[in-house]
Order: sequence, then structure tokens, then C-alpha cells
Amino acid sequence: MPALLQRLRQRLTARDHGLLVLRRAGRTAIVMPGTFALCDQVIGNPEMALFAAFGSFAMLMLVGFGGPMRQRMQAQASLAVVSSLFVCLGTLASQAAWLACLAMAVLGFGVLLAGAVSSVLAGASTSLLLSFILPVSLPGTASDVPDRLAGWGLAAVVGLFAIRLLWPEPAADPLRGKAVAACRALAARLRSEDEASPDHEQVVRDAHRALDELQRQFLTTPYRPTGLSASDRAVVRLVDELNWARRVIVHSLPIPDDSPNLAARRARIAAANVLGHGADLLAAPRTSPDALHAASAELRAALFALERDAADVLPPLSGRAPENGTGASTVSADEPADRQVTEVIDALEPGFRAHELAFVVGAIGDNVDAAARAERRTWVQRLLGRQATGLPGTLSAAQERVSAHVDPHSVWLHNSVRGAVGLALAVLVANLTDVQHAFWVVVGALSVLRSNALSTGQNALRAVLGTLAGFAIGALLLLPIGSDTTPLWFLLPVTILVAGVAPAVISFAAGQAAFTLELVILFNILQPTGWRVGLVRIEDVAIGCGVSLVVGLLFWPRGAGAALNTALSQAYTASSRYLAAAVEFGLRRPGSRPASTAVEAKRQAVRAASAARRMDDAFRQYLTERGAKTTPLAEFAMLIGGVIGLRLAADTVLDLWERDGDQAFGEGSTARPAQLPHAQLRHTLLRRTWQVTDWYDDFARSLDGGRPVPRSLDQDADADRALVRALREDLRDKHGIASATAVRAIWTGDHLSALRRNQQTLVQPVLATGLGHGERAPD
Repeated sequence: MPALLQRLRQRLTARDHGLLVLRRAGRTAIVMPGTFALCDQVIGNPEMALFAAFGSFAMLMLVGFGGPMRQRMQAQASLAVVSSLFVCLGTLASQAAWLACLAMAVLGFGVLLAGAVSSVLAGASTSLLLSFILPVSLPGTASDVPDRLAGWGLAAVVGLFAIRLLWPEPAADPLRGKAVAACRALAARLRSEDEASPDHEQVVRDAHRALDELQRQFLTTPYRPTGLSASDRAVVRLVDELNWARRVIVHSLPIPDDSPNLAARRARIAAANVLGHGADLLAAPRTSPDALHAASAELRAALFALERDAADVLPPLSGRAPENGTGASTVSADEPADRQVTEVIDALEPGFRAHELAFVVGAIGDNVDAAARAERRTWVQRLLGRQATGLPGTLSAAQERVSAHVDPHSVWLHNSVRGAVGLALAVLVANLTDVQHAFWVVVGALSVLRSNALSTGQNALRAVLGTLAGFAIGALLLLPIGSDTTPLWFLLPVTILVAGVAPAVISFAAGQAAFTLELVILFNILQPTGWRVGLVRIEDVAIGCGVSLVVGLLFWPRGAGAALNTALSQAYTASSRYLAAAVEFGLRRPGSRPASTAVEAKRQAVRAASAARRMDDAFRQYLTERGAKTTPLAEFAMLIGGVIGLRLAADTVLDLWERDGDQAFGEGSTARPAQLPHAQLRHTLLRRTWQVTDWYDDFARSLDGGRPVPRSLDQDADADRALVRALREDLRDKHGIASATAVRAIWTGDHLSALRRNQQTLVQPVLATGLGHGERAPD
């Protein structure tokens, strides 16, 4: 016996990290029988007892909010209020079959789609649906509302105390903790490189490990691991930015003390300080932010100095090329010209990498500061919904997230429509067939709906087999007990505990069996009918499973893998268009740019962000889908990283050209202020942009099966020479003094070159795994 208990304990701790499931099941096993007994035995109201029992199950077993205790209590109280409202609405809608079906469809769609807003709402969706399914499936009138609401309200109030007092979970925010570790590791790596530390290799390994753990925490959860609060929204943006910062650091080289690029060295040191102080503030957001503010100001000053001094390190360009009949310059591709191109690009490379790093680290510092300011708000400011400066309000953030999924290809939209239709159809079938317990038809459909028809069918089989097993065990127990309810009261807490733990520790079918046994006992206490209760539930659950299987076949025959390919394709297309709009915006004179270019760039940025959000949700749906994965997760993660890199490159280009060039050049600088790029320079940069964006558009179509995978582009030496020629013609005066636009133009070209180099890393996963069309385009 001790050996068996030891094995059970090991299995429980292995599958239930932190014993979170056991905590919820234990609380429910105490509260649910207590509220049920109070309403049934003391008050003597079976209707109230039924809703108190299922209210306890919904509020304690089916949901588990994370974060600090105050945040958990707020979320639990909000769930109690909304679910109580649903109980009232469900009771009123149950009076007519057509109204019950319509209401179930509308409310089910709204609840499921709202899960796209945050993990808090997504995690509470089953509880919210149950609070409506129960009353809408049990015909009642307005006179039944007080009893039902009293039972549910009692469970909600007692549940609040139970969460606070009965074995509460320790406050934990794994994403924030890993983000803190990643910030500190990147700061240590930057300092180690520039100081030539003897432990540099170990510091590099530690940095990679910290970033990998942050990425793993973010990717391997079924919902975005963030709430709707302003602080949570700021923290989650750090994941992409920190991974992009790692990539920039990997592709850059340390800058020695005697380098002419001292501004680049100062920018790297300032970036390390921002990361270090940002980690401290993120770990303790209620402390003073002065250190981070000072470091951020230092980084901004270093960024301006970097742009100012970059023009001064450009090597002199010899002579002017002769003009042809059209007025355009021509230059032969001889060895001196090639060497001149290399010298110009190499001279600006350290500055480009430092500028790229300063931009992303500056964004990291801003997000950390915003998260800390949101944490420091008073309870009155939180109550009034006043947000920290620089962060959108809760309502506007929710609207933005939901609007991102109002798209025909959105996985979340598909799931919401499918779930709503499935639940509404289950309500309709239950009313038309006049089953004894319509509630179980709808719950049966809810419990087995998954992302595709195959998984739905597998879960339907498990649900029915589990129900049969639970019924068999219940019948064996009820035969000797008969109509005596006393033993059932002792068995009820035990079955509740097992029903809560079994799905996570044993299997879905085991959970169904324990849940069936729990309900057999519960209904036999209310109205002793013996084993017939279990038999009725088998019939009702089978009908609900059949409904879910039909809906799965109709609405999602292919599963989440195909949807993820489509979402990836759309994300690459939208990000590519954003990059093109950002470059087009930059190649206009500061102060005289048409408003349409700025509007178009911002509009494409919003579209790219929405497409990336749909891609993220499709990837999470793919993670939770049962069955073997035909494509390794590492390959998908690499493709998702390509989207992030494309978007952040567009962000950097837009930021590079958005600031008035004159602001970056102080008194005493030899550089001329920014000016309108000549047609030759504009044509050169746009041609390079179109080459890159056309490739990413073709690559996007290949992911969705529209065409073969394109070959990665080779580095275009002719384009580099054309760019340098354009700079010589247009952006230097007769004394050879460079303008601010010269630096911005070359750095823009560097971003395009970096995106070219990244193409090969994207092509290989597609060819290796057969994603999309899975064939290379002919040479």
C-alpha cells in the first residue's frame, strides 16, 4: 500500500506542477457538498441546491486564475457577477425552444470570441458557458430566477472565501520572471563582450538559455500567457523584443576602445544599462523608476550621437561618374568601385548594428516603464480605468484584439462559430427529442468539441466509454445502498476530488467516468432513482457527442495545421506590405511628406499586428490539438520568428525616418541636415525593397500551397554599387560632406540586406518538412 501511494504521488507531482489541479479539486470537494447540503437539507430547496452544486463546480473546478491574490479575487468576483447574470438570462430564454437555441448561439459565440482578448477570459469561458447552459436546458419561468440565482450566488460567494483561505496557490507570474532573467542575461552578455570578460563564453550560453526558456514559456501555452491588464499587456510585448535583441547582438561584433565608432560603443553600453535597470524595475515595479529613466535618457542621447557621428566615418568617395544622355550616373563594376562599396558599407556596419540594438532596447525600456507605471496606480485609478501614459485603455485594447479576429481565416473566429453552432444545435436537439436531462446533451457537446473532426470523434468515443464506466461503477455502488442517502453523502466529496484530478493525472475518459459517478450520487441524493440516473446520462451524453462530431465535420475538416499555414501566409504578406509602406514613407522630404504616406504606413502596421496575432492564436491551437504533429514545433517557431523579424525591421525603418533628421545633428557637426532623396537614390532603395517584399510575398503564397517555395535571393552587389553611386551624386556636396539622409539610406539598405540573409533560414524548414507546396521553385 505505501508503495502504491508513493507511485500515485510521483505521478501526481509529475503531471500536476505546483499541485494546482489538486488544490482546485480539494476546494471543490469541500465547498460543493457543503453548499449542496445547506440548500437541500437545511433550506429544503432542490432547485437552489442544484444550482449551488453546479455553481461551486463552475466557480472552483473549471477555472483557476493566476497572478497575485488581489488580481485573482478581482477576476473571481467579475466571473461571479457575469455568470449570475447568465443564470438569469438562461432561465428567461428557456421558456421557448427557438429562443433557447438562438440565445445559446449568440451568447456562446460572444463568450468564445471574447477569449481572444486575454487568457483570463479564455480560461473562464467554460465556467461562463456552464452558467448559461444549466438554466437554458432546464425549462423555467421568471418565478424560478430567485431560487436559481440564490443557489448560484451562494456558490460564488463561498467560492471567493475558499480561494482566499483554502490552500491558496502562491502568486506566480512565470512569464514576467523569465523576462526579468532574459533582460539581465542580455545585459550581462553586452557588458561581457565589450569588456572582453574571460567568462564570456559562459555568459553567452546563459543568455541563450534564458531567452530559450522565455520563448518556451510563451509558446507552449494554449492561450497567450497574459491578462487584459495594462501591466500584462506591456510585459507580453517584451517577448518578441527580447528575442529580436538577441538576434541583433548575435550578428554584431564587440567594438574596441580604439575604434572610430565610439558612438556605437557608447550606444551598446547604454543599451546594457537599460536592460539591467529594466530588469530591476520589472522585478520590483513599485520601486523608484529613476534609474531606468536615466539609462533611457542616456540611450536616447547615444542614439542621436550615433546618427550624427555616423556620417563622419564615411570614407571619401573619389570623383564623379560621367553622366549619360538621360542625366543618370554610370559607373563600371571595376575593382576600385567594388572596393569603394565595401569600404562604405563596412564603415557604417557597426553603427547600423548599434542603432538597431538601441531601437529595440529603447522599446524594451519603454514597455518595462509602462508596466511599472500601471502597477503603481492606486486602487481608485484602477477602479476608474485610468491607464498609464502610453498604454491604451482596457476597452480599446479589447476592441483591438477582437477586431484582429474578424477575419474569414481567423482560427479563433472559426472556433467561436463552431462552438456556438454546436451548443445551439445541442440545445435544439435536446428540446426536439424531449430527453429527460437536456442539460447533459449540451454538456456532452461542450466537453468534446476540439479543433478538428478527427479529434472530436476521438474525444466523443472517450466521453461515452468514460460515461459507461462511471455508470457501471455507480450501479454497483447503488445496488447495496438502495434508497439510503447517508452513504452517498460520504461518497460525494471523494468522487468530486477524483473527478477533478483524474483528467489531468489519468486521462480524459477517467475524468468522464469520475464525473458520471459524481452526478449519479448527486441526483440520487436529490431524487433517489438508483442506477437509472446513469443510464439516462449515457443516452444524453451520446447525443451531445454526436452533435459535436457533426459540427466538427462541417466546420473544421482539416484541423489546425492547415489553418496555421494560412495564418503564417497572411502574416508574412501583411508584414511585407508594412515594410514597403515604411520605406516609401522614409523616402520623402521631412516636413513635406504627404499625409497619405504616414497614414498608409500606420494602417499597414496595424494590419501586420493583427495578422501576427491571428498567427499566434493558430499556433496555440495547433499546440493543443491532439494527435501526432507532422511538422516539428521548432520549424514552426522558426517561421514565426521570421514574421516577427520582418515586422520589427519595418518598425525600425519607420522609426529611423520618422524623426526629423535635423534633431539628430547638433551644433558643430560636419554633416548636412536631411534633404529630399534624389530620384536615383529613391529608385535604388525602392527597387531593393520591391525585390525583398516580392520574395516574401511569394514565400507567403508557398506556405498556403499557392506556389513553389522561392529560391532565396543572392546578395545584390550591383544594387550596393548603385546605392553608393546615388549617395555620391545626391547626398554629398562639392566638399564631400555627407547629409543625414546618407546614413539613413545606407542603414535602410542594411535592413533590407539582413532580411535577404534571413531568407535561407526560412526556406530550409519548409523544404525539409513539406509545409505548404513543399517544392523549390526552378532556377
